[in-house]
Amino acid sequence: MKMGRGREPLVRCDACGRRIPRDKSVEYIKGMSFDTGEQKDVVIDLTARKVHYCISCAKHRGIFEKKKERAEQIRKRREGVV
Repeated sequence: MKMGRGREPLVRCDACGRRIPRDKSVEYIKGMSFDTGEQKDVVIDLTARKVHYCISCAKHRGIFEKKKERAEQIRKRREGVV
């Protein structure tokens, strides 16, 4: 549901290239690490990139279900604390 937000900008799915509204896409923060060399004190460069997937690609890759399970875990943890 749009809930009166007006027109949302379109984003590209990083898997299939489909153009979808931003609020309908599944955002996933993908972390990458790079080894900068074989030295004694190894420096690992960590970067993060926000990736947008359409619903079908997110389900195919298992990201959509993981986010639902993670939200349930957080909800259960909050209910247990309160």
